[in-house]
Amino acid sequence: MSLRQWRQFNAKFHPFLRRSFLSLKSLFQMADNCHHQALNISPPPHHHGGDIGVFDDDGRPNRTGNVWTASAHIITAVIGSGVLSLAWAIAQLGWVAGPAMMVVFSAVTYFTANLLAVCYRSGDSVNGKRNYTYMDAVRNNLGGFKVKLCGVVQYGNLFGIAIGYTIAASISMMAVKRSNCFHKSGGKNPCHMNSNPYMISFGVVEILLSQIPDFDQLWWLSTVAAVMSFTYSTIGLVLGVIQVAVNGKIKGSLTGVNTGTTEKVWNSFQALGDIAFAYSFSMILIEIQDTIKAPPSEVKTMKKASTLSVAVTTIFYVLCGCMGYAAFGDLAPSNLLTGFGFYNPYWLIDIANIAIVVHLSGSYQVVCQPLFSFIEKFVSNRFPDSQFVEQHIKIPILGFRSFKLNLFRLVWRTMFVILTTLIAMLLPFFNDVVGLLGAMGFWPLTVYFPIEMYIAQKKIPKWSPRWITLQIVSMICLVISIAAAAGSVAGIIHDAKSVKPFHASY
Repeated sequence: MSLRQWRQFNAKFHPFLRRSFLSLKSLFQMADNCHHQALNISPPPHHHGGDIGVFDDDGRPNRTGNVWTASAHIITAVIGSGVLSLAWAIAQLGWVAGPAMMVVFSAVTYFTANLLAVCYRSGDSVNGKRNYTYMDAVRNNLGGFKVKLCGVVQYGNLFGIAIGYTIAASISMMAVKRSNCFHKSGGKNPCHMNSNPYMISFGVVEILLSQIPDFDQLWWLSTVAAVMSFTYSTIGLVLGVIQVAVNGKIKGSLTGVNTGTTEKVWNSFQALGDIAFAYSFSMILIEIQDTIKAPPSEVKTMKKASTLSVAVTTIFYVLCGCMGYAAFGDLAPSNLLTGFGFYNPYWLIDIANIAIVVHLSGSYQVVCQPLFSFIEKFVSNRFPDSQFVEQHIKIPILGFRSFKLNLFRLVWRTMFVILTTLIAMLLPFFNDVVGLLGAMGFWPLTVYFPIEMYIAQKKIPKWSPRWITLQIVSMICLVISIAAAAGSVAGIIHDAKSVKPFHASY
């Protein structure tokens, strides 16, 4: 490199490199200021005169949603990969505690969803200021440190989900390969294989998809995700019913898998985390409520939608979990479609697992977009004059518009996908990771913040009977989440002892 070239390089990139070590305090301040922008998918407000019939009270186009559209949004967003581990969870708890805990989690979710619906508008639940995202509601009702805490929990949860999706997708890809191997060998060949190539392949696809601007805003994405999630969930349910019919009896016991006392306790705790993961969807409720028209008031419509959607989801979850346990009893696999309880008809297993891969490929990007957006806005504000951060390189594509490549986005998003892939390769334990994610996300996002916002919204006096009741509910859920997290960590430690790092095989 010549002296002139070095000077040009130094002038362009030195300011960025010199200021790369950002303080944690600055990061938190940025989270407080721009998190709602990263998660806000609502259309921008329109400036208008007296045309009230076209716009709502906040200047945005009239909402058109109702009970049925809101319920459909919730159901399609909720039913997904969490359903795959429910049979294993019920197997650990048994026929009595398993379904009972699913009903308990659904009741808590329904209760806190109704509290959250009241917080859609700040100040007054009917005429107050609208909150467009979950973080907006936390900011306007609680403010201060709790906003930053919520941001950390949300982003940490999104990071963990990206790891979980990588594991689940790679296992499903291997399942397609193994089911065909099983078919060819007539079940004689165990068809073991290493998971690393499949995780790396999934990571490469996600790196490419991550460079598509606003990938989560593609109009067809939610439709594809809904079709895929219902496809593999329904296949799992149907195969469970068929297997019970073939067995001629319902397997399982009242108390679940009979193992040593210590292992039984840890597995039961982890099962609670798996169930919690299936019900962790509170983050999307405010944005769904923001699509509902008024009158009647959004809170009334949303409460009806929550009742309908939680009821439908719970029925579907209980059916999937119970039919899986009835089909396989104590041998219920940790992932219903990839544990090879079913390997015939193999083509149906292939369809289900391909649907999982397609679903998770898109969901990975949808989940990560808020995190991508947050970091990119943060760095852009810190380095507004850096060409590495701000410059877009136009790449012509024959027959399409030029693709704008941003170097920082390329490097940052690639590093993020590589990191999640490496962690997934190091800890390729689907069931344990799902349990840990459920434990980490359920209490703070589904229980704690909705309760605290409701208390602030309704100005409930401290130590009043109502306040004490809400705090008791929160504390009980906290204890359950801690127990679930402990069980999941114990499961990770136990499984890690039998697997060499980066050498997992199935």
